[in-house]
Amino acid sequence: MTKTAEQQRAEAKVLYDAYMAACPTREVFATIADKWAGLLVNALADGPRRHSELRRRIAGASQKMLTQTLRALERDGLVKRTVTASVPVRVDYELTPLGRSLAPLLGALKTWAETNIEHIMAARDAYEPQPR
Repeated sequence: MTKTAEQQRAEAKVLYDAYMAACPTREVFATIADKWAGLLVNALADGPRRHSELRRRIAGASQKMLTQTLRALERDGLVKRTVTASVPVRVDYELTPLGRSLAPLLGALKTWAETNIEHIMAARDAYEPQPR
């Protein structure tokens, strides 16, 4: 009996375990654990934004890096890209329902990092080899 792709995915879903080398969830971890992806999801949590707005909001991110990251997020169904015909063409990015479900988690991570950065920096300083 031939199984449909949906049936195969349903069976595989039971086997998803990020600790296993072949698990596709590892690719998701790689995408959302990227600093630019986390910052973009957080920036888009407030609503749709244009590429130029995102670039101004996220200091230090190059146009190329933002574009690559937005494409990865779009590929994974987290971001929707909308092109509006005008002169010049307008392109907006916004979170999909799936992306909106991720936003609170990455928002909490951002808040945690901002709250605890002094502890982390102190730990790094203490870890550095001391001069002899």
